[in-house]
Amino acid sequence: MMPKTMDQEIEALRERALAAIAAAQDVKALEDARVKFLGKKGELTLLLRSMGELPPEERPVVGKMVNALRDELNEALEARRSELEEAAVAARLAAEAIDVTLPGKRLAKGGLHPLSQVLREIQEVFVGLGFEVVEGPEIETDYYNFEALNIPPHHPARDMQDTFYITEELLLRTQTSPVQIRVMESRKPPVRIIAPGKVYRVDAADATHSPMFHQVEGLLIDKNVTMGDLKGTLAEFAHALFGKDRGVRFRPSYFPFTEPSAEMDIECGICRGSGCRFCGGEGWLEILGAGMVHPNVLRAVHYDPEEVGGFAFGMGIERVALLKYGIDDIRLLFESDIRFLRQF
Repeated sequence: MMPKTMDQEIEALRERALAAIAAAQDVKALEDARVKFLGKKGELTLLLRSMGELPPEERPVVGKMVNALRDELNEALEARRSELEEAAVAARLAAEAIDVTLPGKRLAKGGLHPLSQVLREIQEVFVGLGFEVVEGPEIETDYYNFEALNIPPHHPARDMQDTFYITEELLLRTQTSPVQIRVMESRKPPVRIIAPGKVYRVDAADATHSPMFHQVEGLLIDKNVTMGDLKGTLAEFAHALFGKDRGVRFRPSYFPFTEPSAEMDIECGICRGSGCRFCGGEGWLEILGAGMVHPNVLRAVHYDPEEVGGFAFGMGIERVALLKYGIDDIRLLFESDIRFLRQF
């Protein structure tokens, strides 16, 4: 007969193990119970190792009981594991429940940067006037950036714009005028284009300057083009962008690639011409430079100045944005301050 103490010991182990399994409240606690009773150093394993002390005829009986207990505990473990996993899923679903009757949350919408807005408006105006939008490379040759625009080496006009040179012949363009030369080289008149893009000059960043900024330059080449056509086109542009009630005026100026040359001012939108801090007491704000294309520029692209002529103009998009929105510091356009950008 098997000793009564062994029978009692197996039953006591069974009760403790089943109670521990039933008491486990999560998978980790259940794993701890498995290790405690069925692990390599668990209570049931130690009980099996002690069977060597039993008489040979009793060992099969005890072994059968221990194996039956192991199977029972494994089944209990799996059953409890399934219960805990189902409970965990149910708890997660309850925690993540969505009330579909609640109103939706309005997502914050992005918007166009003020420079992008101004550029789009400029393009819409000139496209409406029959101009085509053309782009070109930002890394240019000295020929296209200067010489073809009637600015040969050692010309004093080169001092008007400090240049980022990459090599003696390559540079970061200081204006988008090279695009005009490239277009004229590839087409016969008539030509009617605007060329927007980034330009670069060696300038310290301050309230009115930036080493990188944006320009839009325009060109119209055809027969019988006059200064009146230039003034009418630019006045139409200014009125479309700033309002038909804004005054426009032209002043004589100098640019190497145009002759005659002029600068266009618009009436200050704050003081309406009487003078204020924003316009420096002048009542007017400079917006762009323009003029009739110089005959030397036409000859450089093999156009005959006796047959065709035209006008060109150029403006800084940042300057237009400052004037349009009353911004007093160009750096605000590049600092990505969401408080500033949300105003547009």
